[in-house]
Amino acid sequence: MEKQKYRVRFLLLSVASILIFFGSFALGRYRISVSETVGILSDALIRLVSGNSLTLPESMRGWSIEAQTIVLNVRLPRIACAALVGAALSVAGASFQGMFRNPMVSPDLLGASTGAGFGASLAIFIGASYYTITFFAFLSGLAAVMLTYMISRLSRIKTTLALVLSGIVVGSLFQSGTSFIKLVADQNNQLPAITYWLMGSLSSVKNRDFLLAFGPILVGLVPIILLRWRINLLTVSESEARSMGIDTSKLRFAVIVCATLITSASVAISGMIGWIGLVIPHICRLLYGQDYRRLIPASAISGAAFLMLTDNLARTVATSEIPLGILTSLIGAPVFIALIVKGGSGNEA
Repeated sequence: MEKQKYRVRFLLLSVASILIFFGSFALGRYRISVSETVGILSDALIRLVSGNSLTLPESMRGWSIEAQTIVLNVRLPRIACAALVGAALSVAGASFQGMFRNPMVSPDLLGASTGAGFGASLAIFIGASYYTITFFAFLSGLAAVMLTYMISRLSRIKTTLALVLSGIVVGSLFQSGTSFIKLVADQNNQLPAITYWLMGSLSSVKNRDFLLAFGPILVGLVPIILLRWRINLLTVSESEARSMGIDTSKLRFAVIVCATLITSASVAISGMIGWIGLVIPHICRLLYGQDYRRLIPASAISGAAFLMLTDNLARTVATSEIPLGILTSLIGAPVFIALIVKGGSGNEA
């Protein structure tokens, strides 16, 4: 009965995410129906699989060239990137929370987000191209976590605590560097661009951005999904895990590497979007329990749906687009407060 209940919940969550994905194409200043969207995407998929040798019959092509251009070149990369980034940050957050045995942990704990922010700010400051900015952000995020790990290895205190403290120090260091760049940047051009990037947005993403981020995120996601049952063992004591034949140091290192790849690649294309990796795993725990075999997939699907919905709000609720970081904070903070209050009441009961 318990397994059946979770299967039903996964099915409902998956159906809701698919509906949100296709429904997102209908939102925007240029109205495109769901049926047109399905036809355009189906035609594109047939062309891709057949190498442009096959296409939908002319009688089924009831859409304009403008609609096809908007769906394939504007909305598809944006919606796909929202789903990819939302899933990635949620999985990274859930993995870190299990590894550190702390529900307050988020994907930027070890400095990946602040490092990526520094790299992007530096690239904007020196006048780099759009894709160079993305590349700088990705490498800088990896460098920040690598520095955090190296410092923790030199420490004589407990490994987990050393990682946390090193992450705080490194994050503060890169944040200071970003602040200095903002101080000396040109106030008319560079400073607004840096500030907007740091607030997070998917307004400029293209199909190439999705392909650039998909590789590193896939490399990080697959091992976490395959090892998700082992993350359960990180929530118990070291002695218990070792008695079951699990090398916790190697497992922690693998989780750190995978979550860092995921976070750095996500921030590189979307900017700094907070709260997803913190709030979504908590919501999934209420629905799917503490078992990471269920929690990791549920976090991925829920995170994708959440960021797609948030991005829809960002591009439709106002005449000018609202940065995603602002909306995720406005939505995530009240939800997290409700979770804290509900959790406290449940514990008292």
